Formats: sequence, C-alpha cells, structure tokens
Amino acid sequence: MRDIALFVEDYAHRQFVGALVERLAHAHGIDARLDWRNALGGHGKVAQEFARYLRDLERQGGHPPDLIVVATDANCEGRNARAQKFPDGVGPAPLVRAIPDPHIERWLLLDGAAFRSAVGRGCEAPDQKCDRGRYKRLLIEAIRAADIAPILGGVEFAEDIARKMNLARAARADRSFKRFVDALDGVFQGWRRS
Repeated sequence: MRDIALFVEDYAHRQFVGALVERLAHAHGIDARLDWRNALGGHGKVAQEFARYLRDLERQGGHPPDLIVVATDANCEGRNARAQKFPDGVGPAPLVRAIPDPHIERWLLLDGAAFRSAVGRGCEAPDQKCDRGRYKRLLIEAIRAADIAPILGGVEFAEDIARKMNLARAARADRSFKRFVDALDGVFQGWRRS
C-alpha cells in the first residue's frame, strides 16, 4: 500500500485531482491510500498546511508518505511562479504539483467526450485566457446547456469527468494538465520498477 498525502485548495481540486490520482494508480496496478491533509481555504491555506506538515514530519518523525501531491490554481500568476512556492526536495517524499493554469474549471472542460459522458452533452475545450471567473462561467454554461442545474457550480461532475477523460487528448489541449499527468505517471512507473 502506497500512502499519498494530498494538499488541495478547494473541493473542485479534491474531486478532480483525487479521481485522477486514483485512476492512474489503478492503471499502474498500485494500491494507493489517499490521505487528504487539506481541502479548503484556497492557495494560502495550502501553502500554510503544506509547510506545517513538513515541519511536523521533521520534528515528530514517523512514517512519511510515499508521495505528496499539491494542487493549487495558477490564478494568472503562472504555473512556474506557483510551482516555486512548493519546491522539489524539501520534504521526505517525491512531490507532484497539479497547477491548473489558470483554473481547475478549465481542466474539467478539456475533453468534450468525457464531459458528454458525465452530463449528457459535450463541450468545446476553451482557449486559455487569464480571467478569474471565466472558466467557472463556461463550466456552468456547459452544464446548463445539458438542461442540468449545476448545484455545486459543476464540480459535482468532476470525478466522473476525470474517470472518463482521454488523458492524451487533454494533455495535448493543456500544458499544465500534461505536466501533472506526466509527473504522476513518472512516479507510478518508478514504483512499478522498484
């Protein structure tokens, strides 16, 4: 059993990133246990809880996780700027960053076929622009176009979308998604070889 500690900024990240981690672990034949360390409070809370977690592991010892996953939106700051806030080599385990650029809602719209499977009607993959509310609006509009009232702003479909996505197609449509999937895939391949 591999232990994976996850730090995410909100419910959308938890649902979508968690489903992708489980999907890829299963595809590699890895039995993984997800340990949610933080799932609310935005980027600032993720950074704070991540730093506290690393301090506690260093002070108290104990069994470190096999992998740490941090998920936070780039928020128009840029993927690389966000990634620098969670540097490699600072913890007791490999670190994989899921940094949607600019927002997680864009990742939910990358694969129209997966979206159709989840809500009954496809969508177009949106272009990439820095506009804080744009992708939330596009997600809600795409769900309403399927004659569904999005109770949680569309996030209620995140797990289903993640499970049905054509990962290669989504990776071609979004560089930040590709970086996350490739990094996670690399860790899991390494575990299989060891």
